Amino acid sequence: FIRKPCNVIKRRRHSSRTDYELYKTPLYEFHRAQGGKMVEFAGWSMPVQYKDSHINSHMHTRQHCSIFDVSHMLQTKVYGRDRVKFIESLIVGDIAELKDNQGTLSLFTNTKGGIMDDLIVTKTDQGYLYVVSNAGCADKDSAHMQARLQEFKAAGHDVDLEFMEESLIALQGPSMAQVLQKGVGDDLRKLTFMTSVLTPVFGIQGCRVTRCGYTGEDGVEISVPSGDVVSLTEKLLADSEVKLAGLGARDSLRLEAGLCLYGNDIDETTTPVEASLVWTIGKRRRQAQDFLGADIIVPQIKAKTQRKRVGLISTGPPVRQHTPILSSDGRVIGEVTSGCPSPCLKQNVAMGYVEAGFSKVGTSIQVEVRKKAVPAVVSKMPFVPTKYYMGQ
Repeated sequence: FIRKPCNVIKRRRHSSRTDYELYKTPLYEFHRAQGGKMVEFAGWSMPVQYKDSHINSHMHTRQHCSIFDVSHMLQTKVYGRDRVKFIESLIVGDIAELKDNQGTLSLFTNTKGGIMDDLIVTKTDQGYLYVVSNAGCADKDSAHMQARLQEFKAAGHDVDLEFMEESLIALQGPSMAQVLQKGVGDDLRKLTFMTSVLTPVFGIQGCRVTRCGYTGEDGVEISVPSGDVVSLTEKLLADSEVKLAGLGARDSLRLEAGLCLYGNDIDETTTPVEASLVWTIGKRRRQAQDFLGADIIVPQIKAKTQRKRVGLISTGPPVRQHTPILSSDGRVIGEVTSGCPSPCLKQNVAMGYVEAGFSKVGTSIQVEVRKKAVPAVVSKMPFVPTKYYMGQ
């Protein structure tokens, strides 16, 4: 069965309209009522910030915790006896080796070795895989999975897809556990980074809580029935530790954590090796070379690629996407893919691609801002230490 994904794919098509209409999450009216400034993101109307400034919202997440609406993400369940074999035919990760209710970051790749999307796959103990992928790639990802599904079924394999209708919110920050523990029966100390549990949350049934996030802080993503997402958000906001946060803070937090934004830092022209994401490729998968683009990607692991994704730190004017990266003698050696002033470090942080010879941490380079060369240095990432909860 392919259940009609009415909350995701169907809502992306407005064929009866001549003008362009943005998709709205079930929290759209709530955002507006809370003073959210709405902007377009990946075809959706999303809050970029609320009444607090971007900087205050960013720092509140680092010091307390914040709620992010991530309902625009595509959530999928993969069922059937051959579900692991199916998903492994599309991604680079070793899903077979995961324990029950454990997840991993992985990549959809194409035959040329490029990254089609990044995603999280969780191997649940409920008889399905739980997959979360990016909003901007939802149509592409769903079509890619459905095409492979038909091939698998034609070959006699047992696998089915369900595109979920649930909403998704992220609660991120150091006080997440003390806030959420009041609303769940399970001991959150047992829920470590990249593990997941089905549990009622503040009395709301049918929630999946996964300890992960996009900020570098301890946090969870909660998949919740869409009819209950406003209620759950209000219950969480009743705690003084919690505030709403928008896309502005989400972007600067993920950049401080050294995390990629699909479409900026990785895309179909980028391989996992160039993107410094070799760690997502399972050892067994490398040896078997049984994923799309393996004939290009695996040789790159041993050989040196011509370019590499690196972190950069600079002072002075902010560094933004498409800023040229220069050698010390002024030659263009790469380009910035993401950049912003770091609220925590009070310096500019950025990531981008440079010629491999300039990728060593500590290398002095320059960035061209407003046609002026500004000194910068290649830095290790994350820029701000991550605080994922690995257990006590």
